[in-house]
Amino acid sequence: MTTQKETSFDEALILRARLFKAMAHPARLAILQYLADIQTCITGDIAEELPLSRTTVNQHLKELKDVGLIVGTVEGVKTNYCLNTKTIELLRKETDDFLSKIDVKKTYC
Repeated sequence: MTTQKETSFDEALILRARLFKAMAHPARLAILQYLADIQTCITGDIAEELPLSRTTVNQHLKELKDVGLIVGTVEGVKTNYCLNTKTIELLRKETDDFLSKIDVKKTYC
């Protein structure tokens, strides 16, 4: 989406689109699920935990960091990855708000 077209939408929709886009890949969901399951931050190579190459995992980590769903801080030669609970809660709120406006009892098609 070009910047000009994007500015035609309100800030809430733009924020939701960015958050939802970050969630729109199974590898990113797997990374978030892994970090949620271990219930702690991980220092080391998340690629060892997923069936993907290190390069692919790093690309997905970057997407998640760019939108703020995870944080990564460098500690020596390794990076410490954690869920960003504030953004996770924001995602939950934005998803709930968005879906609550859709009346599933109505017939749309």
